[in-house]
This record gives sequence, structure tokens and C-alpha cells, in this order.
Amino acid sequence: MNAATRLRQVVLRRVVLRQVVLRQVVMRQVVMRQVVMRQVVMRQVVQALFLVGVVLFTPAARAADVDLLLVLAADVSRSIDAAKFQLQRDGYAAAVADARVLDTVRAGRNGRIGLTFIEWSGIGAQRTVVDWMTVGDAASAKDFGDRLLESPRSFADRTSISGAIEFAMAQLAQAPFGSRRQIIDISGDGTNNSGRDVAELRDQAVAKGITINGLAILSETPLPWNPEHTNPPGGLDHYYRTNVIGGPGAFVMVARNFESFGEAIISKLIAEVAQGRERNRETQFRRTAAR
Repeated sequence: MNAATRLRQVVLRRVVLRQVVLRQVVMRQVVMRQVVMRQVVMRQVVQALFLVGVVLFTPAARAADVDLLLVLAADVSRSIDAAKFQLQRDGYAAAVADARVLDTVRAGRNGRIGLTFIEWSGIGAQRTVVDWMTVGDAASAKDFGDRLLESPRSFADRTSISGAIEFAMAQLAQAPFGSRRQIIDISGDGTNNSGRDVAELRDQAVAKGITINGLAILSETPLPWNPEHTNPPGGLDHYYRTNVIGGPGAFVMVARNFESFGEAIISKLIAEVAQGRERNRETQFRRTAAR
């Protein structure tokens, strides 16, 4: 092979090598462009999903906000006979639907509250009668009342106010609505005589930012077998004030008997819904309760 042939072969190899290098450079550039395009597309998809999420989920989250989460916790221990039980049930149903209560609810920022109704008696005897629902108008209030009045009585055991508070805290923890205000409304006609110390559970609830209010239903005739249960020293309202209620603005109201329970719970609901918004009204009710 002469020198000219070898030179042509060397030049040819260099040309081929240069083409290979150029092809690799072009391929890398193509790959880089594809990567950049995928990143751009992915970024656009993420942004679009975010915007869709804002549109779809923000209204839902706002719709879940209520002005108050309220647990109505009613005593159905054995000291409450059938007639007293029915007066209590009727009183709650009528109170939630009362125009004065609904006007107070609608005056709030969201115009609705989250409400659940539980019945309680002795240790482990607690039941949700009406699960969480929003109440803000006559239709939702009637729905609440219908559900309540159609449900059978849950228990007729001893009286564990501490168990009621513990159960109510669990209901608040799993409420499907959001609110910075949480209240447990305890109504009953006797002292805690079953389960854990009531003041201990009261303090646990208060530590979680929960307010506990009380409605003491007075008994003119003490129980023959346990007179201090319904008529403790200083009165049942004093017992509630000392051992049961707690938290910001907590108060006790008194129902002189089961016949007056309906009006008492109306006043109590108005005070609870308006707490933190109408301090003057709250103070008025607290003074009334202290009498």
C-alpha cells in the first residue's frame, strides 16, 4: 500500500469519527430537549392540578367551617323516669328549632353550628343519638328534632358525668366540621356516682381548649334511697359549678324542674352560641345561673 492510499484511509477514518461524534452530540441535545420539555410539561400539569384543587377543595373546606362545635350530652340515668325523659327529649327538639336560637345561630360569621346529641348514664353507657350535622335554618333544625324524637331511649343506669365528658371529647375529636370553639353541654339531675373523678375529666377537656357548660335539673323531692345524689349539700347547681363546668366563659344554668327544662335549654343554647361574640349577653345568663 502506497503512501497516498494510507493517507486517504486516515482522512476517511477521521471523517467517519467526526460524523460519529457529531451524531452523539446531536443525540445528547435531543435527549436534553426532551428532558427539558418533560419538566416543563410536568410543571404545567402540577400547576394545573394545584389550581383545580384550589377550585374544587377550597369551597368544600370553607363549607365545613361552623361557628361552634356543640355536644349536647343528656343524662338518662335511672333517676330520670319515663315522664322526665320525654320532657327532656321534647325540650331539646323544641329548643334547637326555636326562632330565638336560630336567629342567634344565623348571626354568626358562618351562620351555622355543628351539633351532635349523646345520651349517657353509667360506666361505658354512652351513645350517639344524633350524629354530627350542621344546623343553621328551620329545615336543618327540624331534621335534628325528628331524628332525636324518633330514637329510643339509650340507658337507665347510674350517673357517670365523667364518662359523658370523656365520650363527648372523643366526638369532638372526630367532628367533620372545623371550629375554634368547642363546647360540651352537660345536663343532668344528679352527681357523678360512677366511673372516674369528674373534675379530672373536666380538667382534661379544658386543657384541650374545650368549654364545659352545665344545666342542673333540680329535684324537689330527693331520691329516697340516695337523697344526696339529686340534692347534694349546697345544691346541684353548686356541685356542677364546682366539679363539672370549666373553660373560658363556662357557666351553669338551672332548670327548677323538668317542666321548666324546655325554656332553660333555649336560654342555654342562645348563651352558648353567642359566647365570645356577645359578652354582655353571656354575663347576663351567668348571673341568672348563679341565683
